[in-house]
Amino acid sequence: MEFLRQFIDIFLHLDKHLFDIVQEYGTLTYLILFLIVFTETGLVIMPLLPGDSLLFAAGAIAANETTGLNVWLIIVLLIIAALLGDNLNYFVGKKLGGEIKKRERILFLKREYLEKTEAFYEKHGGSTVIMARFIPIVRTVAPFVAGAGSMNYSKYIIYCIAGALLWVPALTLLGFFFGNMEIVKKNFELVIFGIIGLSVLPMVFGYFKSKFAKPTVV
Repeated sequence: MEFLRQFIDIFLHLDKHLFDIVQEYGTLTYLILFLIVFTETGLVIMPLLPGDSLLFAAGAIAANETTGLNVWLIIVLLIIAALLGDNLNYFVGKKLGGEIKKRERILFLKREYLEKTEAFYEKHGGSTVIMARFIPIVRTVAPFVAGAGSMNYSKYIIYCIAGALLWVPALTLLGFFFGNMEIVKKNFELVIFGIIGLSVLPMVFGYFKSKFAKPTVV
């Protein structure tokens, strides 16, 4: 319970914790941010790291001139981190995809999930990779499933790069330009909840759509 409480505190007060990290580690903050984004996107067992809110908070911290952080360097490094993480995840999925189909499941990944996601990819195409980038948990699982499924690498990497080029700058610059507004600083927790809410909205909508969809009459 203590660990969970600390995790929630860090999650909701990323701006303060990041500021403390900058004060203590200086330019090593770039490496810390890089490793967090790489871990969230690259390790399918670590989907709960605060990707969206971390980017927003990093942008807000970079806007504070006393930190000495360069927002453009942050953006470049985190795009690279996201791409490296996604590619690692893709090739791990390619390696383990056959095993999942044989064994029904590996850890929390079931053959059923793999088949459903493959069908979703076939229906919506590579743009799914871009959309997934903006959805927590899904962005961690999607590259793995793309590798484990039928999406070839040459097609995947194009959408992967496009997603990273949209995701990292959009949320980091949002934090850079708006994160230091007084109303945002005073209500940072609400802003984080808002970012999370907007991020998971597609999942919630998809769930209820499938839940209440009328069965197809053949």
